[in-house]
Amino acid sequence: MPSPSLVWFRDDLRLADNPALRAAVDRDEPIIGVYLLDEESPGIRPLGGAARWWLHHSLAELGERLREKGSALVLRRGAAADVLPALVQEAGAGAVYWNRRYGGAERGVDAGLKETLRADGIEVSSFAASVLFEPWTVRTGAGTPYGVFTPFWNACRQLPPPREPLPEPRELRRPGRHPASDALDDWGLVPTAPDWAAGLRERWQPGEVAARARLDEFLREDAADYDRARDEPAGGATSLLSPRLRWGELSPHAIWHAAVSSDAPVGGFLSELGWREFAWHILFHFPELATKNLRSAFDAFPWPRLHPTRLRAWQRGETGYPLVDAGMRELWRSGYMHNRVRMVTASFLVKNLLIDWRRGEEWFWDTLVDADAASNPFNWQWVAGSGADAAPYFRIFNPELQAKKFDPDRRYIREWAPDAVDDDAREPIVDLAETRKAALAAYEVVKRA
Repeated sequence: MPSPSLVWFRDDLRLADNPALRAAVDRDEPIIGVYLLDEESPGIRPLGGAARWWLHHSLAELGERLREKGSALVLRRGAAADVLPALVQEAGAGAVYWNRRYGGAERGVDAGLKETLRADGIEVSSFAASVLFEPWTVRTGAGTPYGVFTPFWNACRQLPPPREPLPEPRELRRPGRHPASDALDDWGLVPTAPDWAAGLRERWQPGEVAARARLDEFLREDAADYDRARDEPAGGATSLLSPRLRWGELSPHAIWHAAVSSDAPVGGFLSELGWREFAWHILFHFPELATKNLRSAFDAFPWPRLHPTRLRAWQRGETGYPLVDAGMRELWRSGYMHNRVRMVTASFLVKNLLIDWRRGEEWFWDTLVDADAASNPFNWQWVAGSGADAAPYFRIFNPELQAKKFDPDRRYIREWAPDAVDDDAREPIVDLAETRKAALAAYEVVKRA
């Protein structure tokens, strides 16, 4: 009697280059795909609103593609430690495969499940799929984790190159029966009233098929200008692949090999993949990255009492500084923000408004379609000066100078904040010179700690 293989999809919503799916194919038994919406396991961070929207649409396509291949996608919600063993028993499964996760709580869940399922005689295997270099494989000469990007990336480049991506299975063995599935619409991942997702629908098409098309388009049309124009928010040279990587609609291995085999100069682009690797390296070794300063000296930073009105002005793009306001409105409208502008808006919150970086990290977590557990807090801590490879405390992005340098024709500002094109359109909520002095004085406290 067949004993189906369960493939537990997580942040790997794709059929191509999916080692867990490939293992199930090689086992040569019927295959059932599974996605668990786990917001109950201890330490698992619930998804933000924009991420939930993306997940809904990516799961819809994944389910359809699995059905076309002869398999199925079963949706369940609840704590994985309870739901997955029950689902294995219900399906009569003989094996469970998944691709590894690197957050502390997620690793704990997965380790517990391996122990439970193996004790019941179930074959369980996990695989590397979402990073090029697993965090424990990159160590300093002293055997410790890296804390600075350039030595880390140099060490990665000394390792064997990333493996070739695996092909998409042509077909999957159909299960004779499969467990009942939740209805995706019943999960309430997409907004209803008010429907704030119109801008997301205009800008994005989630799913593996669109992800592949965007990678091809980027390498064919935009990659040649990437190194020159990637800091220009209106330049159009960015890859727009970050949500595809976050949800695993593309693997980093597929992106790496497509890039190196293209005719475009891709050194800067590959370095950005390396920065993502570094974020996961840091999270693996410091699981509390979203809530605790990586540099403990930063605990002495004298954050003033929260000014709610200023925080709301920043969130709504009503600061009176056009580049900041354009970025924050792009974020709210589209679930995305250009990387250069992310740095400017983050610096403004932390170093001009003197608002704790964690407030900004929480807002980006809720509004970005590409927010993941590593890159989001890692980059916020980098800007704040509390993290790994931190920007020097005195590096305070001046939003007016940044706009003149990277958006000189105000194309980006005109697109996202047309009412802010006139510098006198809105009174700035703070003075840049005065708040810079206050920030430098606060950082002196950290230096003396």
